[in-house]
Order: sequence, then C-alpha cells, then structure tokens
Amino acid sequence: MQRDIFDAEHDAFRDLVRTFLEKEVVPHHAQWESDGQVDRDIWRSAGKAGLLGTDVPEEFGGGGTPDFRYNAVALEEITAAGTSGLGFPLHNDVVAPYLLRLANDEQKQRWLPGFCSGEIITAIGMTEPGTGSDLQGITTHAKKDGADWILNGAKTFITNGILADLVVVVAKTDPEAGARGFSLLCVERGMPGFERGRRLEKVGMKAQDTAELSFTDVRVPAANVLGEEGQGFIYLMQNLAQERLSIAVGAVAGAAAALKMTLEYTKERKAFGRAVAKFQNTRFELAEMDTEIDVTQTYVDRCLKEHVAGNLSVADAAKAKWWATDLQKRVVDRCLQLHGGYGYMMEYPIAKAFVDSRVQSIYGGTNEIMKEIIGRALIG
Repeated sequence: MQRDIFDAEHDAFRDLVRTFLEKEVVPHHAQWESDGQVDRDIWRSAGKAGLLGTDVPEEFGGGGTPDFRYNAVALEEITAAGTSGLGFPLHNDVVAPYLLRLANDEQKQRWLPGFCSGEIITAIGMTEPGTGSDLQGITTHAKKDGADWILNGAKTFITNGILADLVVVVAKTDPEAGARGFSLLCVERGMPGFERGRRLEKVGMKAQDTAELSFTDVRVPAANVLGEEGQGFIYLMQNLAQERLSIAVGAVAGAAAALKMTLEYTKERKAFGRAVAKFQNTRFELAEMDTEIDVTQTYVDRCLKEHVAGNLSVADAAKAKWWATDLQKRVVDRCLQLHGGYGYMMEYPIAKAFVDSRVQSIYGGTNEIMKEIIGRALIG
C-alpha cells in the first residue's frame, strides 16, 4: 500500500541516510559487532552528514526542523540496513526531547552543539537492576549539599552506556513525595564517582553498547539539573509516548525488511525441483505476513501523523508499541522458518534479524505494561 505521510524533503533525507549507511556503516558493522560497540568516529561522521539533532534549532547546529517524520525516516533506514549497533535513535528520539523542552539557555548552549556534531553522545538512565518497567520503584537517589546534589545508585541496560558523554539520570530527590519526588540530573563524563560497569553481553544487537552505570557520591552541580526539581516522573510520562512510537516505527520496518529478504530467498531457493516460493504454504505465509505488515504500517503511520500534530495519546502509543513489536517477532520467526536450516546460520541476515528483534517487546516498557496502560485508559 502506498504511504502518504512523507513529502519530497523526507524522501531526499531518506536518500541521504541510505547513502550514509551504505558507505559509512554497513562495511564496518560486522567488526563493530565483534567489538561490542560502534566506533566513536561514526557519531562525528553522522553529525557532519546532518543525521543528529534534525529537530534542534539551527543556532545550535541542528536541522531546525521539529518534524518527527525525519526521525522515523532515519530509523526505518537504519533498521532496513540491519545496522542495529547505531545508538542514534536513542540520542535523537529519546534524549533530544528532554534537552529541547527542559534545558535552560545555558544548558542548551553547553550541550546542544556537541549533541548535533556527534562530539557529545547521550544516554538516559531510567532502568535499575531491581526495577525494570516499574519506574516508581527507582532507588537511585540524590541529596542536597549546598547548591549541589550528591548522587548515589546504579542503572542497567543503558544504551550508549559506554560511549555516553552526557547521561540524563532519573533519581529520587525527595523520598517522601511519591511520584513527585523524582528529578532529572545530567551526569557528564569524568565526574568523580561516575563509573561504567561491564559492557553487557546481549542475545542480539551486539554492536550497540549497553552497559551498567554506577554513581558513588557523584557531585552534580545545580547547573546540571534538567527542568524543575521534583518533576522528573512527570517529564518521563510526557516523553515516553515518543519513545514508544519510535520503537513501533523500527518494529514495522524490521518486519518489512525480514519479509523482503525472505521473499527474495524463497524465489531463489529450490526444493523438490522448484522454487520454495512456488509452494502454496509459502505463498500463504508470505501473503499473511504482507497483509499484517500493511495493516500495522497504516496504524503506525496514523500515530506518526497524530504525533507530529501534537495529538498522540499515551494509550495509542502503547498500542502501536506492543502490537508492532509482537508483529515483528512473529514475522521474523516465520521468515526464519522459510529459510530452513540456513535461517539458523548467522551468515544469513535473517538470523541476525531474529536475535536483534527479541528485545523489542521488552524495552521502552514491556508489552505487558503497554496493555496495562491501555486497559487503565479504557476503564478510567
């Protein structure tokens, strides 16, 4: 089905992203998977190409275009290319809104130029070893010491954790205030007491550095508090819809990419004297997946329109996230089956797609939490 949400400028940006990935990323990605992280230089290259901070004002070196469809284009191309090691979506889709909406003028001058050039790589510290999707269970805490804060605690599963120069940390600053007792503290590389633990060994997404972070009496100056004290949980709730939409966009793109490679494979692969695609079961499998992807793409595109217009609800974002990521897992699994034994070999892209896709229904809030959000919206 023809999509109608992009215009000529988005198409030109898509060509830019695709060319960048083909020349700068794809040739090196296998090595980065072995290394467990991408080369830091790729961030600077992406900055020069204009792929970072498309919605950041031009005065800070950004694209000056507050249109999430550009983010969606970049994510779709990154996913289609199988370059799952790039942490650009976390940087652009998740962290950028916090800096753009909450940072004061001094903070913007200090961080946004590097954010756009790739000199400052960002991460966000929400998840903790014992909390998972339960953000209100966060135990990382900070106490006032004069005008500064003394931060203690630990975070885990942090994307860009090893390379990050700036981490937006969710911390409890008033243990008696419940949901209004959290604040956002920006921890910078080199602050005493800020340590990176082991690089986590994951099932998939091998080139995307994911780490444990620890904070031991880290002195965070008042100038590094993002937004208002005590409003951290509210800020998280306001920004999670975009993060979940971003995951949904990537999930549909991942499903479509898996179907495309499987269609090509089944046309070429022969069994019992004819192409696998000629068997009725294969055609039915392909037909069902193509239909499900089209239907899901239509809903996600509608969510994109609503988000650009400022109307995307938390519940609708949750619907997009859980449905699209579950679809991706189903599609990739069926596509691997159609590859037969070769689908289980890591030299075939479908095998990488299989292990990379498994986390989609977990991060950004598990799909069980998504259904809880939708259910609560229904019953009030």
